[in-house]
Amino acid sequence: QKMRFAAGVAAVAALASSADAFVAQPNALLGARSNVARVSQRGPLMLGAALPSARAMPLALAPAMATKPARTVTRMASTAGETKKGGVDVQLICYFALWYLGNYYYNISNKMALTAAGGAAGFPLTIATLQLAVGCVYGLFLWAAPDARALPTTTKDDILKIIPVAFCSAAAHSFSVFALSSGSVSFGQIVKAAEPAFAALLGVTIYKKSISNGKWLCLIPIIGGVVLASVKELDFAWSALITACLANLFAAFKGQENQKLMSAPGIKERIGTVGNQFALTMLLGTLISIPFMIAKEGAKWGEFVTTFNTNPIVSFNLIASGLWFYGYNELATMTIKKTSAVTQSVANTAKRVIVIVGVAIVLGESLEPLKLLGCAIGIGGVFLYSVIDMIFPPAAAKK
Repeated sequence: QKMRFAAGVAAVAALASSADAFVAQPNALLGARSNVARVSQRGPLMLGAALPSARAMPLALAPAMATKPARTVTRMASTAGETKKGGVDVQLICYFALWYLGNYYYNISNKMALTAAGGAAGFPLTIATLQLAVGCVYGLFLWAAPDARALPTTTKDDILKIIPVAFCSAAAHSFSVFALSSGSVSFGQIVKAAEPAFAALLGVTIYKKSISNGKWLCLIPIIGGVVLASVKELDFAWSALITACLANLFAAFKGQENQKLMSAPGIKERIGTVGNQFALTMLLGTLISIPFMIAKEGAKWGEFVTTFNTNPIVSFNLIASGLWFYGYNELATMTIKKTSAVTQSVANTAKRVIVIVGVAIVLGESLEPLKLLGCAIGIGGVFLYSVIDMIFPPAAAKK
């Protein structure tokens, strides 16, 4: 099991670290695809060595490109990173596969670490904070490694603007971990599928955004599905329900604050890449989480250290879950940037189904018929919520 986890983590990490190079330097994609093909039979651990650096590739192509007309060079640069008509985008397929794989294994390793450390009565906030810290170590490594990722040029004011996003991100992650420590993964994922309901309410009440009537109607199956799935678990999962709802609330706040952040003039250029934005959010989120961790579980730090040192299930799965969390989130962002809104909706729906059913089977969690029915209704409502305005465009507001 450790070998499978290690191989998978290395694959996710390699693809995530190279994602910025592919986005910023589309010509690098041509060489990367052939390199990946040559090492495909050596296993995921060899994947990182096959990917070209962000800076070396353009230098290697410079002599050849210098001999071509400017129009040809421009056409190559504009089309190299796109999917060919009638062809297969290998990079996008890898993004999808590793995004799903990372999310799947994150939920498994996270639950195993929480259970081995005592569940909700153990160290859920400590584990959540250290998961963020593990991702920070990897993000710092990418900045320090030659040709891996360029440093952002953010100012003090930029950092201050990122703090609300980082706070909401850290809170959403911590409450998600609390939910998974209190109840089953499948139940927590079903409740978290109701995030659009929180986003809609926040958007209308606090951020003064309008929601179409179609989306309001789609909230009925979302909330109804969650309620139906909760019937069999409410006797022993009230804490899971409440903390999962709080995770949804902070995730909705994060989405709104992130939109405000990225609308600030020049901040996209100073941050540089999506990877840099995620790394900065993780670093600030970790710093924000540490005082809360000390306040809630600081008195048990010695006990946690002993558990970490003596129980390999806790130590291995904590580190693995931190790497999975960082890798799959960055890959999810890269995947979303390369796909349409409908594809994103289908992908997110499929991901939740795979995680809920797959993790429940692996961990032996209950999948009662009523729970599965509620899951299907709720996730179906989420999918409909994301595409309803494309199916039935809302009428233009009257002037």
